Amino acid sequence: MTVAGLAARVGSDVEQKEQSGAVAVVTGGARGIGRACALRLAGLGARVAVLDRNLDGAAEYGERLEADSVEQELKARAGEGFGIEVDLSSQDCAADAIGQVVQRWGRLDIVVTTAGGAVTPFARSRASETSEADLGALVDANLRTVVATCRAAVPALRDSGGGVIVTIGSGAGLISLPSGHLGMYGPVKAAVHHYTRYLANEVAQWNIRVNCVAPGAIRTARVVAESAESGFAADEQAAGIPLGRLGRPEDIADAVQFLCGPLSSYITGQLLGVNGGAQLH
Repeated sequence: MTVAGLAARVGSDVEQKEQSGAVAVVTGGARGIGRACALRLAGLGARVAVLDRNLDGAAEYGERLEADSVEQELKARAGEGFGIEVDLSSQDCAADAIGQVVQRWGRLDIVVTTAGGAVTPFARSRASETSEADLGALVDANLRTVVATCRAAVPALRDSGGGVIVTIGSGAGLISLPSGHLGMYGPVKAAVHHYTRYLANEVAQWNIRVNCVAPGAIRTARVVAESAESGFAADEQAAGIPLGRLGRPEDIADAVQFLCGPLSSYITGQLLGVNGGAQLH
């Protein structure tokens, strides 16, 4: 057997066993990057609960499902799976949702916080133009959801003997766009990056690892739908990326799989950029 063949076989064996019996929560998992992560974990054997403000969110941007709902997609992969519609910017609502998962499956092992995004109009997103209302919406969607979910999840992860949290940041939190757009989205995502480091330091004593994935330009259905205004799915943008293409939601799921699995057992408090080389530092 060739080295490549042996590596593929070993990778396949790890994948088959990697998350068997684990319980995972994916916030914002009804569409886009979150859905890709939820389906990946279910395919690895985890029981996955999707927490989202709108479980039918894929339909907003024409994202095609493989079944009638994300819940049915999860069940097709792992035999179990369910969704909860919830406003995760509310601490009480986040705690209730995590409680439902633990009550149903008896434990919690993995949390992936993909809920969020550049939820305010691109045209008025420069740093000097962002309104108070837009700032509040960005903080609620991208920071409060992460903090509320992690606050609720840490006790459950601790009771399970440890686990993994993967937060989702953004390349916009690492650099500033020359146009000045996303002028508050970037700083809010940078706060997620640093919150991840603080949380990782705190919870390592309970065998909980916390890392952050910072996506670059990912071609989700929402990004494509909004590209006429933002330009983020344009061919010219792909040409400027060293690997020559925009990212796919599955590229982020690959990174999440690694950070949730045994091959990253000595990694915590780290930020992993997944951007095709668009941000080299």
